[in-house]
Amino acid sequence: MPSPPRKILHVDMDAFYASVEQRDDPALRGKPVAVAWRGARSVVCAASYEARVFGVRSAMPALRAERLCPQLIFVPPDFVRYKAVSRQIREIFARHTELIEPLSLDEAYLDVTVTHSGLPSATATAEAIRAAIREETRLTASAGVAPNKFLAKIASDWNKPDGLCVIRPHQVEAFLTPLPVGRLPGVGKVMEAKLAELGIGTVGELRSHALAALEMRFGRWGRRLHELARGIDEHPVQPERPTVQISAEDTFEHDLLLDELEPHIRRLAEKAWAGYQREHERVARTVVLKLKTSDFRTLTRSLTPPQQPRSAIELADIACALRERVERAADDRYRLVGVGLAGFVDRDSYQAQADLFEQPAIDR
Repeated sequence: MPSPPRKILHVDMDAFYASVEQRDDPALRGKPVAVAWRGARSVVCAASYEARVFGVRSAMPALRAERLCPQLIFVPPDFVRYKAVSRQIREIFARHTELIEPLSLDEAYLDVTVTHSGLPSATATAEAIRAAIREETRLTASAGVAPNKFLAKIASDWNKPDGLCVIRPHQVEAFLTPLPVGRLPGVGKVMEAKLAELGIGTVGELRSHALAALEMRFGRWGRRLHELARGIDEHPVQPERPTVQISAEDTFEHDLLLDELEPHIRRLAEKAWAGYQREHERVARTVVLKLKTSDFRTLTRSLTPPQQPRSAIELADIACALRERVERAADDRYRLVGVGLAGFVDRDSYQAQADLFEQPAIDR
């Protein structure tokens, strides 16, 4: 017997960082707000809906945002507060299911095919979650309900802000057919242009192309396009995604020489190490140094030492030493530096290997 369709939610907080600021400071309500530091090197972390009317968006340079909206109010980000609210929201999710896949502080996938709460449908579960978020955090969330993850994510954006969109299995084809192909995950500007060369502008037009033709043109990605056009996505909700890297980085107000980076590397190593202390089950063995040049070229250097870094000082020492592997002119300048820990392995297996190598040799 075929298994029943999954019931997937994608819950996305509305203008999360900016909404938290407006909630906590009544003077900001109803006004255009950008969560960002002011300055030439700053970018917008989040924009309130009042700011979006002027074209202000997240990841936009702060100077451009201010040109678009001269009355824009800048509020420095407070990630400690945002993380606290995010934990509240995750607790609400957990009342309904253990299958929660966080994507960031403000959005997550939930598999509600079977729930703890016993509500009669995925739609009822989404409504209950949104109501609890509103009541307990005084914030709003939008949600999408669908048979799989990619459709749920599209749906959550459909009626923003404070909206709900439900795509039932029998509605999938009709929902997808008129959509521009740019709405499909992984289809960016470059892929859009390549599909346009084939006369493909909508998902319906993409669906009319045979699998063999798409694979011949796009390789393995052609098969993925073929599936997405039909609303097929078998990726499950993954409650625990193993940590790939823990890092901290900073963009400078003025570009710096390589020799001037040490105090910043040590400060960022402290931040990365503090984050690493929350990782109890796995061990990081690799130190990563990230640099961005004044002409926006990104460089990374890494090292896996014989012994894992055991303190923020050791992490900083290794990261500082990695500068010697940067083969650039001495007068080159850098606009960003980052320090990270990667190469995660299970703590028990790491300790077992360490114990093995530390055993004394046996005379034969």
